[in-house]
Amino acid sequence: MAPEVLPPGGIDLHTHSSVSDGTETPANLVRAAAAAGLGTIAITDHDSTAGWEPAGRQAKKSGLALIPGMELSTRHVHASVHMLAYLFDPNDAGLVAETARIRNARLTRAEEMVQAISADYDLSWDDVLAQTSEGATVGRPHIADALVAKGHSLTRSDAFAGILHWRAGYFLPHYAPTPKQGIELIVAAGGVPVLAHPATRGREFIVGEAELRVLVDAGLFGLEIEHRENTDDGKVRLYELAEKFGLVVTGSSDYHGEGKPNRLGENRTHPEVLERIIARATGSTPIYPTP
Repeated sequence: MAPEVLPPGGIDLHTHSSVSDGTETPANLVRAAAAAGLGTIAITDHDSTAGWEPAGRQAKKSGLALIPGMELSTRHVHASVHMLAYLFDPNDAGLVAETARIRNARLTRAEEMVQAISADYDLSWDDVLAQTSEGATVGRPHIADALVAKGHSLTRSDAFAGILHWRAGYFLPHYAPTPKQGIELIVAAGGVPVLAHPATRGREFIVGEAELRVLVDAGLFGLEIEHRENTDDGKVRLYELAEKFGLVVTGSSDYHGEGKPNRLGENRTHPEVLERIIARATGSTPIYPTP
């Protein structure tokens, strides 16, 4: 029986595979993490747990610990808010139903966006599907990859800054629960919720203290502060809020393979923080390497 001890090496609690919008299969994601010298990673695909099993099998062989997780889509008014969920029950009826609803809405939104874009650019739905893997949650990153493949954008980042930016006129929102509802769903499934990269737009756009108190009361456990897209002034404010509300602080890469410049392990989480997350969870357990 594998000892329930985290292996040595860095801890990266936010990574994506081809199950959502990453470019590597779950198994190859784990291999890449091992090659980068990490000891533990969380697989956190958007609104899906389909990568848990293949990533877990590879983690056991690669000497890594795997934290099963997900990045749950939520929405506050018009703003998209991502909620990292760790070690929840993947079969929880409420969370399964809600993520299915989100994925279906994301798919419908993607099809409608492609239809709008195709009026001005040579792009079809088949072009987008060609950029996805079987079972993947189709979304804007796959549209971006199709735009790159067709020569309309230079990179995925270029597509998001141009054709897929809301100012370009093709952007459409999709259904998602509120952050409070998302946290309640995660907690009900025995999981641990952490607010993902909450300072990408700077200090002035961080959730206010009163709103954060509502999320903490609902079960929010931490803030992802050490992330390349959080601004410096935003990080300062987030650390203040984490101390005020007794929240843990995580650091991670938000790795997507070749889809983004983020590199595995570029930001890391302290082992003591991960141990607190593990102790809090009741829905599932880490997958430890085979001794």
